[in-house]
Amino acid sequence: MTSPYLRRRRLGDELRKLREEHGLTTDELARLIYQSRSKISKMENAQIRPDLAEIVSILNVLEVTGRRYDKIHELAHAAARKGWWDRYGNAMGPRQRLYADLESGAASIHSYNQTAFPAVLQIPEFIDAMVTLDRCQGSLDYRPERMADARTRRQQHLLGPDGPTYEAVLDECMIHRLAVPPAVKAAQLRHLIKIVSTDERITMRVLPSDVPIPGGFLPKASFFLYTFPDPSDPPMGVVDTVTADVVLAQEDELSRYTGLYDRLRQAALSVDDTLAFLEGLANRPAYQTESDA
Repeated sequence: MTSPYLRRRRLGDELRKLREEHGLTTDELARLIYQSRSKISKMENAQIRPDLAEIVSILNVLEVTGRRYDKIHELAHAAARKGWWDRYGNAMGPRQRLYADLESGAASIHSYNQTAFPAVLQIPEFIDAMVTLDRCQGSLDYRPERMADARTRRQQHLLGPDGPTYEAVLDECMIHRLAVPPAVKAAQLRHLIKIVSTDERITMRVLPSDVPIPGGFLPKASFFLYTFPDPSDPPMGVVDTVTADVVLAQEDELSRYTGLYDRLRQAALSVDDTLAFLEGLANRPAYQTESDA
């Protein structure tokens, strides 16, 4: 399915253009359709699922007809669609819902992972260990069992026949510093090795901690870049910060992050060298359980 969030972004852009063409402020348009200013603002900024009746009211009051009416009406229908993640509500966490939404319609995903292994490729034991770490920082805004179930659904989509291509750059420092049990980390590493070795759509590269990255500043956070099969859908990005996910939609923003990703990729190990590196880590004595010995 096409990402409903992506369609909400496009719908919001169309509504904003339409309002501005008629010389209206958000307050003025809100009064015309008997809604609040905040409602109009949220629709234009893709912060809420659109109400089709309200969209029709806007089109009628602004006397939109013909192909433009049909285009906006079709966008509104797509933007209002619900995905499997909506059945979880906020139980899976609002941040994960955004990622699931974008992944649902993506043709390709590129990620730089500075703080954890790719969420969409985590094994249950690793997810449990991450929840334990999260609890150390305060109360959770999700239900762990529902979050874990949703993360499994995301992995099923990624590895399914209609899933996107996925390329990840893993920061070596993250692999060593993440405080999960050694045996769990080893199992997670072996899971990544298996997936990359058997699925040609999944690519992984480790960025060594001692390799210079020329051409500019170092990355300040993990980030994700998405492309979509419809040429009219522009690429998008998400930056993972401590408290929120920052959505990148402007061309200049995306260009900077795409350039940064290219520099990280060039400095990283090859796929074959990455697999050998991860295998070496997984087989370290410190990562073995008593049953392995």
